Order: sequence, then structure tokens, then C-alpha cells
Amino acid sequence: MPDGAKPKRDGPDPQDMQDAPETDAQRRRRRAQFLRELHEAKALRDRVQPRRVKAARMRQAMRMRTFRW
Repeated sequence: MPDGAKPKRDGPDPQDMQDAPETDAQRRRRRAQFLRELHEAKALRDRVQPRRVKAARMRQAMRMRTFRW
């Protein structure tokens, strides 16, 4: 990459977006993308740390058993 050239990134430049107000559709799209990436990261963590996942499942089951209506 030549000196002074910006690397290509996905999406618009955040500095350019500061001038124009964000529309609801843009915000929803950005939020959906964030939630997709968050879900993917959690799934990856669950796959690489099965012991932690099992312990969390057991804690959740205990909470559900001790919950009173």
C-alpha cells in the first residue's frame, strides 16, 4: 500500500457520518450487524470453552429449579 493511502474498510467512514444524522434504517442495520457478530462470537466461545458452557448450563438449570412462582 502506498504511503498516505487509507486501507479499504467495510461501510462508510465514521468521520464522514458525523455530519449527517443517522436514519432509523441505518441504525437498525448497524444494530442487526452488531447482534449477528455478537451471536457469532458467543457461539465461538461456547465451542472453544465447553467446560465453561456446561457449568453455565448447570447454573441456569439450578436457577430454574429453585425459582418460585
